[in-house]
Amino acid sequence: MTSETPALELRGLRKRFGQIQANEDIHLRVREGSIHAIIGENGAGKSTAMKMVYGLYRPDEGRILLRGVQREWDSPSDAIAAGIGMVHQHFMLAGPYDAIENIVAGAEPEAPAWRFLPRAFRPVDRAGARARLEALSRQYGLQVDFASPVEELAVGVQQRIEILKLLYREASILILDEPTAVLTPQETTELFANLRRLRAEGKTILIITHKLKEVMALADQVTVFRAGRIVGDVARERTNVEELASMMVGRRVNLQIQAPPAPPRGEPVLEVRGLCLTPASSGERPLRELGLEVHAGEIVGIAGVEGNGQSELLQVLLHPRDYRARSQGEIRCLGRTILNPGGGERPLSTARIKALGVGVIPEDRHRQGLLLERPVAENFLLGLQGRAPFSRHGFLSGRSAREAATRALEEYDIRPRSLDVAAAGLSGGNQQKLVIAREFEGKPRLLIAAQPTRGVDVGAIEFIHRRIFRARDEGAGVLLVSSELDEILVLSDRILVIYEGRIVARFARGEASEQELGMHMGGGARA
Repeated sequence: MTSETPALELRGLRKRFGQIQANEDIHLRVREGSIHAIIGENGAGKSTAMKMVYGLYRPDEGRILLRGVQREWDSPSDAIAAGIGMVHQHFMLAGPYDAIENIVAGAEPEAPAWRFLPRAFRPVDRAGARARLEALSRQYGLQVDFASPVEELAVGVQQRIEILKLLYREASILILDEPTAVLTPQETTELFANLRRLRAEGKTILIITHKLKEVMALADQVTVFRAGRIVGDVARERTNVEELASMMVGRRVNLQIQAPPAPPRGEPVLEVRGLCLTPASSGERPLRELGLEVHAGEIVGIAGVEGNGQSELLQVLLHPRDYRARSQGEIRCLGRTILNPGGGERPLSTARIKALGVGVIPEDRHRQGLLLERPVAENFLLGLQGRAPFSRHGFLSGRSAREAATRALEEYDIRPRSLDVAAAGLSGGNQQKLVIAREFEGKPRLLIAAQPTRGVDVGAIEFIHRRIFRARDEGAGVLLVSSELDEILVLSDRILVIYEGRIVARFARGEASEQELGMHMGGGARA
């Protein structure tokens, strides 16, 4: 083995799932001690290739070489033992348990004094595990609260726990799938600093991502996937965002959409007045005298560091009955009062709120937007099954539903083009496009869009942004919640900044810079 021997090499990998060719003739070399970006459209085969490296899938053909030696895995356990670890886009953590219990699960250290007992009866050396994890935390700058349940920790801290899990198992090759998809800008900055530190320590890092600005800020080498094949492999300093985007989608992509002129504002479609919420747990954030309006024909963006009340606001808007006993204030939606604890009116149910003409792109597509084990056709119909043309005289029209779902797969470029595959079988970005296609099919008068482009590729982002503008121009009001400041600035006709459960700043389009928003988001100024 020479100094030029790559840490990881793939030679001619192929993988098929039924009629779908996920990967075809994949050749890839990853340099030792580098950060290597893997980019491509949703469904391009990026995650499939990396899952073969990690042992979740076995290649149909081809070879995997680790530092020049061909290796084969029967399971991820084999890959982990060989020094390969993977952080998935949706974290694999048990929420009620603390960080130590999550990290050592399956690799529990045994207390030396009890080794005379059969393995099944030996107690876990928790103190030893904590000491080792605290040392790793200090070495790599991965600060973690080891005592609290994971479900009460911020998303950025949960990701550090996932990385510590790999380091605890002595991984030298780390694969991160969409690592910034759920992070705030501040958390992303911290993650990049940690990854650079890991690279300096000699770790090899592969990042699957759609965010090209982040690729240009972090990666040493970039490999581009399209339609299951590698179509480009280039050093980061020899390329640019526009070239990478074109390689990804096979055409020129407009990376900065110009907002079309807004139509005249109509009547309010959402009114929130003096909304207060008392938390039920330490993981929930309070809302304090929060007020906002969304009118027909406008997009109102809410900017804020995650964990400042955005999630709680969305939950109260959509599930007011669950919060009646702990809330004050009034919410009106499309002319109806949906929450008014002081007025004695019964809050509306979620189903009745959506029936008013509310579309919802939820924060968490897995828990709130999809039935993962059910087919695409059924997921497309969720919430639409009682409306024409899908329902006639109380009976479901299967033919109409499948025709509409087929059109949506084509229009929104959802891959694979199969109505019968389970939603769990789609990539994260294609799952997101399925949710968005369904919500726009209902022609909402109010669209609540939470992180609408989370985990989707640059071509799909362009498409989704145009659809949101079209909904606005057709008279819908849009409430946009996004951790992407670029997205907030491009889409919003008005921007509200939320901090510690209050709206602390308000801007019209063009009035605020990213720096000004960041200052208010951090509590550095008050409106």
